[in-house]
Amino acid sequence: MHDEEKKESKCAMAVSIAGRIAGMGLAVASAVLMATASQCTVYAAYGERPRTVTYSNYPPFVYLLGANSIAAFLEAIAIFLVVWKKGKDNKSKVMMPLLGAAVPALLYSATGAAFAASSDMSYCSAYGKRVSVCAGSAAGGSSNFCSQVHISVYLSLAAAIVVSVAEVLRGIGGSGAHGGCDSDSSSSSDSGGCDHGCHHKH
Repeated sequence: MHDEEKKESKCAMAVSIAGRIAGMGLAVASAVLMATASQCTVYAAYGERPRTVTYSNYPPFVYLLGANSIAAFLEAIAIFLVVWKKGKDNKSKVMMPLLGAAVPALLYSATGAAFAASSDMSYCSAYGKRVSVCAGSAAGGSSNFCSQVHISVYLSLAAAIVVSVAEVLRGIGGSGAHGGCDSDSSSSSDSGGCDHGCHHKH
């Protein structure tokens, strides 16, 4: 029974590490896509001059780029602590819960803000008209900017979900491992007490 628990614990930790690696990769991909969605030339009506729009024109997109970059860096630290430090030293015990809370918080907050901004990407023209950045006619028939922004947002959401699942699995694996050690020590001590008592009686 104990061997089965130990195998489940190791399996949960392995899947957790794989999830963290995947989450880090998704966060990096989201940041890169947002950063490379560099410009979209908008041709407005009423004879207004064309305007070049970038992700930096939208604070939520800038936040998403920064949050995903930081989250990927923090995940790299978490992977290092789990794989190389085995989560046994004092720094790991203190930092892992903090990282487990900080990374999903960054990703979910950035994704939520970016979702709200990407639903209606427009700007106010000089004539007081709201011009849609993603409209084919306004953007000269090119919607690559909007496509990259939307994909970046979905990748950020995927990274948040994967990291959350990895953190849950880490908790399951850790509790299973600790439970196994405790059960071992208690059982051995109990059996040792029994043997000692039996020998003492004889």
